[in-house]
Amino acid sequence: MWETTVNGQVLHFHLAGINNQNFIMRDEETGSWWQQVTGEAIQGPMKGQKLRPFFHDELTFGLWKQEKPGGRILRPDEAIERAGKYAPANWEERMEKVPVTTSATLDKALDPRALVIGLNVNDGVRAYPLDALLRQSPIIDELGHTPILIVLGDDKKSVRAFERTFDGRKLEFFAKPNVSSLRLVDAETGSEWDFSGKAVTGTSTGKQLNRIAVLNDYWFDWKTYNPRTTLYQLGNR
Repeated sequence: MWETTVNGQVLHFHLAGINNQNFIMRDEETGSWWQQVTGEAIQGPMKGQKLRPFFHDELTFGLWKQEKPGGRILRPDEAIERAGKYAPANWEERMEKVPVTTSATLDKALDPRALVIGLNVNDGVRAYPLDALLRQSPIIDELGHTPILIVLGDDKKSVRAFERTFDGRKLEFFAKPNVSSLRLVDAETGSEWDFSGKAVTGTSTGKQLNRIAVLNDYWFDWKTYNPRTTLYQLGNR
């Protein structure tokens, strides 16, 4: 997700095409083409410019609605919907059957369409396979010299990441067993934290961990646009 203001000018975007199976957006004001995954203009008067990231979550609708019961939903454009121009409901399932084609050499460390959680922290870039999170959540790691925590929500699909340095201390977390809703416990204070990164019991009650942006992506796409990425191996730190 990106801010739409560049050099003080508000741009309006629409889908222009596909590059390496990733969306290209065209802005109406300058006609420049922008790569969706990187936010970089790849053609036109603004070539080389980058959109500023806007923090976003990778949540299922159900979990988001649970957290934000008063949240508003973007309605489809009725004219576009009548014309049948929106992607069908089974678009993801259909795309899984389409051969992966990209100008980059495919990295066979994972299946090209394996889902990964991509993080970029202080120029440290790493992909965390969703399968690893399903087997080991939370994941405790360090990236870009920053201690981090990655955790899977109760729905086993939503993902968040946080810095785990708090009040000058590096915290170690584990999932509290035998609870109906996710609770993380830090070994240093014994405080319990929820999926939003907020402490709900203990000496840290009311405090909030700093959140880190994540991208839920296909392995081939993440690797193509983040060629320096490392790949998290289950159990390694």
